[in-house]
Parts: sequence; structure tokens; C-alpha cells
Amino acid sequence: MMAGGQQPIIVLREGTKRERGKGAQSNNIMAARAISDAVKSTLGPKGMDKMLVDSMGDVVITNDGATILKEIDVEHPAAKMVVEVAKSQDEECGDGTTSAVVLTGELLKYAGELLEQNIHPTVICGGYKLASQKAKEVLNKLAITIKPGDKKTLRNIAMTSMASKGASSSKEILADIVVDAVTSVAEKIGGKTVVDLDNIQIQKKQGGGIANTEIIEGIILDKERVHEGMPKHIKNAKVALINVALEVKKTEVDARIQIQDPTQLQAFLDEEEGMLRKMVEKVKKSGANVLICQKGIDDIVQHFLAKEAIYTVRRAKKSDMEKLSKATGAKIVANLDGLTAKDLGHAGNVEETKIGDDKMTFVTDCKNPKAVSILIRGTTEHVVDELERGLHDALSVVKVAIEDGKMTAGGGAVAIAISMALRDYAPSIGGREQMAIEAFANAIEIIPKTLSENAGLDPIDMMLEIRSAHKKGKKYAGINVLDGKVDDMLKNNVIEPLRVSMQEIEASSEAATMILRIDDVIASKGGGGGPPAGMPPGGMGGGMPPGMDGMM
Repeated sequence: MMAGGQQPIIVLREGTKRERGKGAQSNNIMAARAISDAVKSTLGPKGMDKMLVDSMGDVVITNDGATILKEIDVEHPAAKMVVEVAKSQDEECGDGTTSAVVLTGELLKYAGELLEQNIHPTVICGGYKLASQKAKEVLNKLAITIKPGDKKTLRNIAMTSMASKGASSSKEILADIVVDAVTSVAEKIGGKTVVDLDNIQIQKKQGGGIANTEIIEGIILDKERVHEGMPKHIKNAKVALINVALEVKKTEVDARIQIQDPTQLQAFLDEEEGMLRKMVEKVKKSGANVLICQKGIDDIVQHFLAKEAIYTVRRAKKSDMEKLSKATGAKIVANLDGLTAKDLGHAGNVEETKIGDDKMTFVTDCKNPKAVSILIRGTTEHVVDELERGLHDALSVVKVAIEDGKMTAGGGAVAIAISMALRDYAPSIGGREQMAIEAFANAIEIIPKTLSENAGLDPIDMMLEIRSAHKKGKKYAGINVLDGKVDDMLKNNVIEPLRVSMQEIEASSEAATMILRIDDVIASKGGGGGPPAGMPPGGMGGGMPPGMDGMM
């Protein structure tokens, strides 16, 4: 800009990129849609998997939307916002990540068409907001109550969640494990049922088939006993959990001990040994026969503990200590002097078992385990990892189902019910918002459409068939991808918690409206994921592997 023939005024720093108006909007929509297309093919039981290879050559094979988007390098800021949708869906429900992302992409696609007809973004956002509120109303009407203690329904919810994952071949066995695990850690707090998934510990060990996966009413520690002389198996264990090192204390201040003759040295060593022996005596006095320590244990202490036949594990993880405390009822003690019989927990069995090449400690048969473990087995590392992701999703949906006590039909049934309700609702609003509500109705049909596409069915035929079924009042009609026809999803036990669909609609409509409202993208020079000005391309000293600087 020239001001009266003087020097031009530079507002933005040199090298700043700026896109405005239609250009910025179409670019953002394109970027978001690219992300949704990346995960589209993984939706449903017939969806395919993705193989992701990072710059270090590590391979991840997965079907889980959130995992795929976490692993890939996303550069575009609008695309990153779509990745956030998957993250929030994963944190809130654990499942439905792919659906949420695909729906966001589709909402933006239809919004793009409306923008081309010169409809203002704010009007589209308003319409989408009305549509999402109406969609939630429809969902609430369609929701079915789950009776407390209805394990059969919970099992079907877990199986629906795992049907699209690598775990689908053994989903029956795994669904039983999932339901047992969640119901045993569920607690009643103030009239509400609450499930904390942190109380379910998942240990992975390759070798053995998926069918060898088991639930342990107690905790598995990936640790062996510290000394060969200790017993391998202890029945009726009294467990002490301590968070203090059984070693000679180093002085806090700098101190020197001067020793003039060898007898003094021997006296000094004897005194040290005496201190360590006293520690063992304190443990013995409490009546404990199993000791699990969060910190280190001196060799001499190990020897004395072995002599006293106390099964000992050292350097246990903090999270495992907390789970052990819940499972056995033991208190975690930070001072040995305070260790009494009251602080001990109880377990029917504590034993060291060799699984594959590793030795692990099993603390089992706890009376009222408020923490349990699932030991996942699979033939290869990739199988075990994908099983863990499938189990995480299944545990999450069963948790949500127990907490909310509501479920809906899967297989795209609710999507069609919502789209038909929105088409009836749109004319009552009128104006340009009506077009946005109709666009929302079209967009939500992407779920059954993609399900049928991924199953190799004709999406147009399937959509016509499913709509006519809903017109006839079959409100739970969805796509049975295994038989390739429209079917009652409740009869087929394809069900999911209400919160999954609710969150999908909420997260996708909010993300879509946020992206739509952007009409100006101002990116400074360093904003492209490259190094800031004046820094060598390899980052600080080239320590970052190539391609990692844009990683989330």
C-alpha cells in the first residue's frame, strides 16, 4: 500500500502466505475431505486395513480410524482439525472414530456445493446446528434401554464393535472376556454406575493363538522374582506394597567417612549389613510373604528375603502398584517403619509363570477384585497390537453402555432414520437454512452408503431398499453386510451405545461448522511445518528424523 507517494507499508511479514474468501474455503474443504477419504475404506465389517510405515521403518497395521490418523503425518491445518474429531471421539466413546471423520468430510462436501450457490457460510452453519439438534432428538427417541446386568446385550455390543477389527475372527471369546472385565470393575457411586478403564490392565505377549487370550481376576506383572532362592508359588499370599528403596541410604549432605585401620572397615560393612537386615525383619514382622516394591532392592536384601522365603518383585510400575492395591486391598506404604499387618493385601495365589520367553508374576484369586487383567495372546506382534486396539474399543463401548444404559441399532439404521426425519423437518424451517438441513440429511447417509460400498454391494440399490424399509415403519432396518441385504439390525444383534452416535453427530457438525466459518488463512513463513527461519533443515543439530517435524 502506498501512502501519499511514500514508502509502502508492510503489514504482514515477508513470506507470509494468505488465502481468502472462496479459495480459502475450498482449500480447507478439500483438505478435510482428503482425510475422510483416507479412512473411508476401513468402515464396517467388510472394511480393509491400512499399513502405516513411519520414517524409522516401524510398521502399524490397523483398521482403527483414530490410530490411522494419529500415525500419519498431517500438514494442512484444516486437516489437523479433522484429526482432532477422531481424537475426541476416541476419548469420549472409544469407537466410531471412522464414522465421525467420514461424516465430517461429507458434511463439508455438501456445504461446498451450497457455497457454490452463493449461500452464506453462516446460514449453512445455522442449518447444520438445527439439523444436529433434531438428529439428537431422533436418536433419543430411537434409543432402547439396557437393563442392568443384561450381559447378553453387552456381549452383542462388544461383538458389534469388534466385527470391523482384526479381532473379528474370535469375537465371541473376546466379547465374553470384555464383558467380564468391565462388569467386575464397575462401581456404584452415588446411585450412578461408573467404570474406570484404568482398572483393567492389558498385558500383551506374542506366541500362542488369539484363543489363548484370557482374563485374570487379579494383576499380571511383567516382572520376575528378584532371587532364584525365593519360592515360585505362594498360596494365601499376604501382599505388602512398598514405595521405598530397600538399599543403604545415601546421605543428603556431602559427608566423608575416614577409616584408619581395616577392623574399622569391617565394622562399617557389618553396620551396613545390619541396617539392611533390619529392613527385611520389618517386612517379616508384618507377616507379609509377598513383597512388591516400586523402587530398587539391594543384593544383600534380596539374599535375606530369599532366606525368609518372601516372594519379591522390584521396580514395579506405579500404575501396576495402584491396580495391585485395588485388586488385593493392600495399602501402598512409603515408610517401612509404618508397615503393619493392617496394610497387607490378600491374594489366593502369587506365582511366577513363563509365557513365551518371559517370566511374569501372576497375582490371582483376589476376593473382590476391583482391578482385573487381560492377557492378550496372538501369533505375531502386529496381530497382538491390533487385538489390543480392538479390545480397547470394545471395553470402551461396553463401559459407555453400562454407564448410560442406552443403545441404538447399528448398520446405518439410525443414519437413515435421522436423514428421513430431517427431510420432513426441513420445510418447517423454510428459508435458506432448509437447504442446509437437507444437505445434512444427504450427508448422514454416507454411513450406510460406505458400509455397502465396502461390502461390494451396489450403494444406490441398497439406499433405495433401506429407505423403503424405513418408510414401511421398520425403524431398525440397516444394511446386513454379511448377507448383502437390508435387515432388522436388532434381530441381528448389531447394536451400539447411544453415546457413540450422539458424539459422532456432535463432533462432526461442530468441526464442519468451524472449518466453514474460515474465510482467511494467514500462514507465516514457518507455518508450513518446515524449520523456522535461520535454522538448518535438520532442526537442532539434525537430531529429528526426516518427516517427523510435522508428526502430531
